[in-house]
Amino acid sequence: MADGKRRLAREDWVDAALAAIAEGGVAAVAVEPLAVRLGTTKGSFYWHFANRAALLDAALARWEERTTTAVVDEIVNATEEPADQLRTLIVRVIEAAERDRVGPALLAAVGQPVVASAIDRVTRARVGLIVTVFTRLGFPLAEARSRALLAYSAYLGHAQLAHSTDGVLPDTVGGRRAYLRDVIGVLTAGASDS
Repeated sequence: MADGKRRLAREDWVDAALAAIAEGGVAAVAVEPLAVRLGTTKGSFYWHFANRAALLDAALARWEERTTTAVVDEIVNATEEPADQLRTLIVRVIEAAERDRVGPALLAAVGQPVVASAIDRVTRARVGLIVTVFTRLGFPLAEARSRALLAYSAYLGHAQLAHSTDGVLPDTVGGRRAYLRDVIGVLTAGASDS
């Protein structure tokens, strides 16, 4: 382009918004600072989005797809035994919780209706997936729901610890394996298929 600014795709803005949320929370999603960050003009933003709210909606949808929808699809369609599905799910989400800085930032902004709506969808989908896995393990539905809530609460606590308190979670390969074994053991105690 003649002015030296590169033409950006919609996805570039969405990725920049997610990076801003991870670094500074939902309030950090502002058009002008994002344009500076991307080395472009606000005009590029308005080519792709009507306003900040539209960008925030797109960023939340991308986060939901990456962290929830794709995982749900993978686990629901897995051909593994239920106990292996649970292990795969736990390992995947624990590793993701340690990398995902957007989730904790969104939880801090749950008072905003658009964020609350996204968190509600994600939480319901995640808990629903865990219920499905526990019912596949042979637990009655009520117990599967109870264990799913326990598992999801443990996940949220793990994510909080991973982002707030260095050195609390195991950081060696052996320590992580023992930790994951303990988590799975607690969650599946009494399972007919574990």
